[in-house]
Amino acid sequence: MNQEILKVENLTKTFRLSLKQRKIEKTTLTEKIAVDKLSFSVREGEIYGLLGPNGAGKTTTLRVIATLIRPGGGDVFVDGASVVHDPDAVRRQIGFLTSELKLEEFFTPGYLFDFFAELHGLSSDVARERKKYLFEKFGIDEFAEVKVGDLSTGMKQKISLVISIVHDPKIIIFDEPTNGLDVLTARTVTDFLEELKKDGKTILLSTHIFSLVEKLCDRVGIIIDGKMVREDTLAALTAEKSLEDVFFDVYREVKGGIA
Repeated sequence: MNQEILKVENLTKTFRLSLKQRKIEKTTLTEKIAVDKLSFSVREGEIYGLLGPNGAGKTTTLRVIATLIRPGGGDVFVDGASVVHDPDAVRRQIGFLTSELKLEEFFTPGYLFDFFAELHGLSSDVARERKKYLFEKFGIDEFAEVKVGDLSTGMKQKISLVISIVHDPKIIIFDEPTNGLDVLTARTVTDFLEELKKDGKTILLSTHIFSLVEKLCDRVGIIIDGKMVREDTLAALTAEKSLEDVFFDVYREVKGGIA
């Protein structure tokens, strides 16, 4: 069995709610617990699926792992490095793709790749070879000098993906990687995830798309209200029912019959 390379230990994150947010959520509470003492681990070379409804805490968890926000409690260890005590070491190990990533529309894909390659300290030779491979792989090469603002949504997502893995990280975190994509682009991304796994990469995938989890993931964790409520191998979870049926059974158990 492969060793654990990413460990989330008793992770907690609380956000203060503005008056407007309290009205939207119809609550008088001034704080919201987004992640509640969450623990799980990802093994080297596997694809781990984080499954849950909107607002379950998936994105917050991934943003903590990616060192974009600090945890309120607990810690995350990426190949032994703590997000609290050594975030720079964590960043060197991971790539993070989120649908919230907004590319500066004035720049070109070629310029953005070169910028992030330099940011990650890649030599010019390594950056050039990496750029050639990834741009050809995703069909970006013919759009390399076109401003991002003039490109399609699917092409922008491909560029975001390429930028997130410019430094060839061994651990890659994907937050809804196929969200809003057309079927062809979504298939390209899905196929690439499978290739990354074959190359020995470790992948943490957050999504609400059951078919994507069933196709790609080795193990699955179901999060509801910031808590891990079910975790097992995909094979064990779907031995008798579809993943979708399992999820809604768990959801009804946790939420008292609400589905």
